Amino acid sequence: MLEKIINSCKYVMNNAKFVTINYDKLNVFITTIDCKELKHWLSNNPYKILDLGIENVINFMLLFESIDYSFWGAPKWTIDTELGEKDGSDALLYAMLEYVRKKKLSNLYDITYEEFKVMLNGNVEIPFIKERYETLTKISRIVKEKMNGNFYKYIYYIHNDIDLFQVIISNFTSFKDEREYNGETIYFYKLAQLLTSDILHLREQIEKIRVDYSHLVGCADYKIPQTMRALGIIEYNEELSNIIDNKLEIEYSSKYEVEIRASMIVVIDYIKNRILNTNAIDINDYFFMTSKKVKAIAKPYHLCRNRNY
Repeated sequence: MLEKIINSCKYVMNNAKFVTINYDKLNVFITTIDCKELKHWLSNNPYKILDLGIENVINFMLLFESIDYSFWGAPKWTIDTELGEKDGSDALLYAMLEYVRKKKLSNLYDITYEEFKVMLNGNVEIPFIKERYETLTKISRIVKEKMNGNFYKYIYYIHNDIDLFQVIISNFTSFKDEREYNGETIYFYKLAQLLTSDILHLREQIEKIRVDYSHLVGCADYKIPQTMRALGIIEYNEELSNIIDNKLEIEYSSKYEVEIRASMIVVIDYIKNRILNTNAIDINDYFFMTSKKVKAIAKPYHLCRNRNY
């Protein structure tokens, strides 16, 4: 499946009409990459998540990544915290961790819908709140019934991305992330790749075991294409630029959406093939963390309501 992702994304960019990759600027950008900065996004231990312990944090990440999508809105969902106002994925991570700690829970398997709403209470209702809860309860049920209530122990002996990714997408259908383009199926699987990467990076860091995440290809979302566009690496034609810059919503599985997401995967693959001893998923995280550096010059990200990113 991972090979299908990159191949299908290359097909899209070979036929793209609205998005292009500026290889001249991409080649210049590659020369500025500091490989020492290619770090996993959880390496700085946000909100002391690693204090949960490896077993609890892996079980937690399964639930967190399963509902880590679609936060934009007018106004955008935000929460108040001791560290100030948080939004998006950052807010979701904070809220879920705080709830687990305050309730002294090892997981969120038995949370009720009312408790779920309290946990995510913010300035407005988070998009897809009912769907997020349904995903959480469905995954919890599968872990209880099929995995003896412990996802970490179920995947304990899996140390490579191909097998772990397959376990995730085979058991949890909510991670399905496919689109249609010119009659062809295009594969992305953003959240499944992100979860696979998180698990393997965390186990490598904490348990000091040898893992392999070299086959992951990147997590197609809205922030990374926004960053690549700010850097001049990807470009939108006039039609798409007007839509994105005026913050107009684009349709799920439209050519606009598919080309935007596919372009970032192809860019990451290009970089990986030109810098020795690098992994696509680490380059993916590098762009994710670079987004803060280009925030002042970045134009709006694309708006597409869906449950994949």
